[in-house]
Amino acid sequence: MAEVNYDDDSIRSLDWKEHIRLRPGMYIGKLGDGSAYDDGVYVLLKEIVDNSIDEFVMGSGRSIEINMSDHKVSVRDYGRGIPLGKVIDCVSKINTGGKYDSKAFQKSVGLNGVGTKAVNALSNNFIVQSYRDGRTKIAEFAKGELIRDEAEKETSQRNGTAINFIPDDTIFRHYRFIPEFVENMIWNYVFLNSGLTINFNNQKYFSERGLYDLLTKNTNTEHLRYPIIHLKGEDIEIAMTHGQQYGEEYYSFVNGQHTTQGGTHQAAFREAVVKTIREFYDKDYDASDIRASIVAAIAIKVQEPVFESQTKTKLGSQNIGPEGPSVRTFITDFIKRELDNYLHKNPSVADALKARILQSERERKDIAGIKKLANERAKKASLHNRKLRDCKLHFEDTHERKQDTTLFITEGDSASGSITKSRDVQTQAVFSLKGKPLNCYGLTKKVVYENEEFNLLQHALNIEDGLDGLRYNNIVIATDADVDGMHIRLLLMTFFLQFFPDLVKAGHVFILQTPLFRVRNKKETIYCYSDEERRNAIAKLGVKPEITRFKGLGEISPEEFGLFIGKDIRLDPVILKDANIKGLLEYYMGKNTPDRQKHIVNNLRVEKDDESINPLIAEDLESVSLDVAV
Repeated sequence: MAEVNYDDDSIRSLDWKEHIRLRPGMYIGKLGDGSAYDDGVYVLLKEIVDNSIDEFVMGSGRSIEINMSDHKVSVRDYGRGIPLGKVIDCVSKINTGGKYDSKAFQKSVGLNGVGTKAVNALSNNFIVQSYRDGRTKIAEFAKGELIRDEAEKETSQRNGTAINFIPDDTIFRHYRFIPEFVENMIWNYVFLNSGLTINFNNQKYFSERGLYDLLTKNTNTEHLRYPIIHLKGEDIEIAMTHGQQYGEEYYSFVNGQHTTQGGTHQAAFREAVVKTIREFYDKDYDASDIRASIVAAIAIKVQEPVFESQTKTKLGSQNIGPEGPSVRTFITDFIKRELDNYLHKNPSVADALKARILQSERERKDIAGIKKLANERAKKASLHNRKLRDCKLHFEDTHERKQDTTLFITEGDSASGSITKSRDVQTQAVFSLKGKPLNCYGLTKKVVYENEEFNLLQHALNIEDGLDGLRYNNIVIATDADVDGMHIRLLLMTFFLQFFPDLVKAGHVFILQTPLFRVRNKKETIYCYSDEERRNAIAKLGVKPEITRFKGLGEISPEEFGLFIGKDIRLDPVILKDANIKGLLEYYMGKNTPDRQKHIVNNLRVEKDDESINPLIAEDLESVSLDVAV
């Protein structure tokens, strides 16, 4: 190997925008194309809105306006407005901002003076305008470079700041904003800031009861075991109840930031609930029985919070403030006092909670024997598991590429063979189904252990005890684009929604989109994912191009498949729009009802080249696109 010179010329100093564009992951996490809720384009939006929220928290501006198309965003708040002489510095000079002054922003999310600059540097077009005391200042940037600097002038507009940006499509390839993800973000903002109104694309979002409203929106209240417990104190608010779903479900926040990966505050909450309930009933209940089926939200405010990354999805702070108690002590003391008092004052709730714990205990003991046998089988199978072709990195690793970790669930050996040969062995794993999985609707969790395929899938994902040990960030259902493939897709979604709904709610489940057509001539090949794309490709390539119709994943060669699961992968997220999971599954996966038959008749689409479609399978195919957005 030739020796590489290492001298003065080897050392480079990057300016702020060069560094952000060279290492965007340091500032906004993974890039993505907008198909996942934590993709970078949503972090860009959040960095802008966070500044507006901080203005509201400081008592300035009770409304925020957000308008969005597939590729463009505008945000207008009615706070104090950026000081006009510092408008350019605040969006283009690293480590510049008003939040280093703790008196001005005591408990803010954005403390590093980086967020807005990252949005600027990673946008094709970025316009900032400040309105302040009858005067306004506007500046425009392209990829962080100032291209327009207008002089201050008079205005009749109310005080505040307006920012418009278009993310750079050379960095966020094939991106688009999905409104459901943005709506969820906005709902969290209003839940955490009572009195704030956000208008998003002309729709109003507002909350009066904070975290109580959050649980009401995100759970089916008909299936709750007791009314939502809602407790508020200085710098802390919690809401909790128990439902009938499997697993634990938490929504945790710090200074308005949704900490999707939890952190010290969520861990303290889980411990405190167990400790308080054990002491209240004077029984040493198993912690898993107390927390089984819990649905809870916790929001705290911390001075100078420490997060484990710039994207602020996990709290690392040990203390509430420089001179305050530890996060654990603060939360434990609050829950011990307030939850204990609530249960004493509401004996009917205390009785219902106890009944839920005892039911969980019975269910746990009921499946203990079969669970042990199934886990032993899974442990043996993991040594020679033909179903799983694992990758080298996993989601729980500290490696910077952990966000890319993906498990493809395929039907049959043919499809899994193509993916296996073309995948990235560092981050992409493959799990092969042997056929159509069992329709598990209405069955108890026993079936997860009794059905070998479900048990091995559960162990491959490592989700038996919750999402803390999840091994892959993306669980991708990769089935053929035909009726059988759609049916398998729906059966897998039923499995996840029935037993691991938090996996779907947390945005980990996707559908792989593979091309339906290949259109090519001697000079160019175009892969098409819809009939419209096929027509456009034919028009582009001219007279009589060669057209190939792909009906199954096994028909695509490994060399071609590598083009569809790399940097240009197209994933559709499974987005749960309805909190009533039980009702959703009962309607589509339960016994055939007149209502469902009517729905099929009104909505079934039959392709011309597939007239032998089975109506019993077709009804399931249609339900995918109607009630679970994919």
